Amino acid sequence: MAGGTERILRGRVKAMQSTKKITRAMELIAGSRIVKAQQRVQAAVPYSEQITEVVKDLAAAGASFDSPMLAGRDEIKTTCYVAITADRGLCGGYNAGVQRATEGEVKADVLSGKDYTIVPVGKKAEGYFRFRDYQLSQSFMGFSDQPTYEDARRIGEYVVDLFVSGKVDKVELVYTRFITAGSQEVVLRPLVPLSAATVAGGDGKAGSTDGSGSSYEFEPDPTEILDTLLPRYVEARIYAALLNAAASEHAFRQRAMKSATDNAEDLIKSLSIVMNRARQASITSEIMEIVGGAAALDGGDNIGGYVDMGDDFFGAQLGAPSAPSTRSASPATAAPAAAATVPDSGTATATIERPVNSVDGDEDLTPGDTKS
Repeated sequence: MAGGTERILRGRVKAMQSTKKITRAMELIAGSRIVKAQQRVQAAVPYSEQITEVVKDLAAAGASFDSPMLAGRDEIKTTCYVAITADRGLCGGYNAGVQRATEGEVKADVLSGKDYTIVPVGKKAEGYFRFRDYQLSQSFMGFSDQPTYEDARRIGEYVVDLFVSGKVDKVELVYTRFITAGSQEVVLRPLVPLSAATVAGGDGKAGSTDGSGSSYEFEPDPTEILDTLLPRYVEARIYAALLNAAASEHAFRQRAMKSATDNAEDLIKSLSIVMNRARQASITSEIMEIVGGAAALDGGDNIGGYVDMGDDFFGAQLGAPSAPSTRSASPATAAPAAAATVPDSGTATATIERPVNSVDGDEDLTPGDTKS
């Protein structure tokens, strides 16, 4: 039993060691990708800021706010949620955070009597909401860790078409914003329609006379340019959200894999201790079996420490071991031994050798005397 337990524990230890290697490799890969993803987020910031400034300048130049992208609905009946998650797991609570946030908004809409639809971005969002029978629109997946602007453009065109066609009255982004490698947060950002405050407040470069900047001439009309530029603005915001989500995914995965590696190390140590105890118990059991078997085989010849030497030896029954003699004589002082032959009625004779200067009873012999 102990041997079988030891084999099972040894197999578990080997499995944990293999798992530890995998989680450690995934941790290092995620750590290396965080830097690249963070650089992409920072590189996209100037474009988002500049296109925002251009939209504000167009509004300040006299562009009309009658664009379908700017005209909000009097009553919000249907809301579209763009939930951005990962295509893979093993990233801690990254996917669960976005899923719970989206689910909470959907439940609030249902309780208030409003309709909804979800545009899942990532396999995890699509599988989660489809399994729970939520109302889903077109899904987008396969690019969560390395999104491109083309991916953002496809998502933007789809949600803008939903809003312009009147199928939805509002579009909101649900994603994880990347702050630092150790800090991320799930945010809910309105995407469409764009509020007037977003495009208002420009510096009025198109018609400014204060000399603070150069004047711009717009060709064609600023309203037409704004109608063309607003979809690009939506795509830029979606692209920034995808980049933030990718960086957050790598950060979550790095932390999750580090925790998994540490847990694997602790489990390997505990299993090794239990395995060594089982092995020691197995060895002890084998030793006890060997000792017990040897004792069983030797039980008929040596019982209780007594030796059977026969019934007739020197004419007496020897049933007990003789006491060893503790007297010894040095070679320099030892005297010649006297030999005596005792005739017996039988055929066997016994020769007794005894030092002549030994004391036997009350007799005192001197060298040269012989006791017959």
